[in-house]
Amino acid sequence: MRCIRISALMLSVCFVSVSLGQQPAATSDWTQFHRVNMLRFNPFESVLNVSNVADLQRKWSYPTNAWVLSSPAVTNGVVFVGSYDSHVHAINTTTGAQLWSSGVTGAVYSSPAVANGVVYVGATSSSTFALNAHTGEQLWSYPTGDTYSTPTVANGVVYIGAQDTNLYALNASTGAKRWSFFTGGIVWCSPAVVNGVVFFGSENGIVYALNANTGAVIWTFATGNQVLASPAVANGIVYVGSEDNTVYALKASTGALVWSYTTGGQVQSSAAVSNGVVYVGSEDKNVYALNARTGAKLWNYTTGDFVHSSPAVANGVVYVGSWDNNVYALNAKTGVKLWSYTTGGPVDFSSPAVVNGMVYVGSKDGAVYAFGLP
Repeated sequence: MRCIRISALMLSVCFVSVSLGQQPAATSDWTQFHRVNMLRFNPFESVLNVSNVADLQRKWSYPTNAWVLSSPAVTNGVVFVGSYDSHVHAINTTTGAQLWSSGVTGAVYSSPAVANGVVYVGATSSSTFALNAHTGEQLWSYPTGDTYSTPTVANGVVYIGAQDTNLYALNASTGAKRWSFFTGGIVWCSPAVVNGVVFFGSENGIVYALNANTGAVIWTFATGNQVLASPAVANGIVYVGSEDNTVYALKASTGALVWSYTTGGQVQSSAAVSNGVVYVGSEDKNVYALNARTGAKLWNYTTGDFVHSSPAVANGVVYVGSWDNNVYALNAKTGVKLWSYTTGGPVDFSSPAVVNGMVYVGSKDGAVYAFGLP
């Protein structure tokens, strides 16, 4: 997730991740909002597929005391997720039992990022927190300003945006600030970190590429409105949506426009990229599949309401939530619906994580859901 904005009781969220080069050895864990490669694609999923996903059923649901807009992180048999109840929750992946619940100051819209036994998360208390992944004990906090962005952890540094219009780079071990970059617009979105470059957007409508070590500007690209969605970076191209209703593909090295595709509504959903296809949601109620090289539309699937949730792709299936209260599984090649489940509220900015034959997602009904095969 990522960034979230509060406006008329609606929240905007975007999210983070890092490059394939920083991906650990083969694992199905989903340790950050976009895993560790920024593409929301799980190449290791081998249980769920196009043929059997229709058999998904709810295995458990875990109630929090408020909206779950945070997207789950899943690692070592634990689901980590934030809630509007001002807590980060650690849940057993198999049983749905609570392992711990750690209170922080402020609501948690941010999605946790887990690295080296530490959970990093932002909150509306003007701080970013680091928690012990085993116990929930607070290790450090840094006053970043109200934070809806989801942290990205890369090479021992936590990158996170804040409402004070800065992007921060913090030492992952101590929380000490390495640098900050002032945009002049709220940084709702979360950064992507690829090959030593930080990519992110701002409320001022600009997409930035900064040197990850120093914060120095490499290039900027101006869209026509606020950039709330987080970028995804694949094969030298940055894919990012804007509130000007458009999805952009930019050259990662220079920021030059490669192509753009206009939808019928604001694009606050963050893109997933897999096998040469960009999957993204729009406020026009559609999920789109676009050719990653040309931007040509391959298909679209119409849900019953806004699609703020960001797609996840695994083994030929696209998973995504909608404001119509449903989480969907779509055929990645055709867009045909294979399965859906109706929760008790909008599946808003919480986006699915797909791990070892299970699908995890949160809902504004206050619950975290886990789905698996019979």
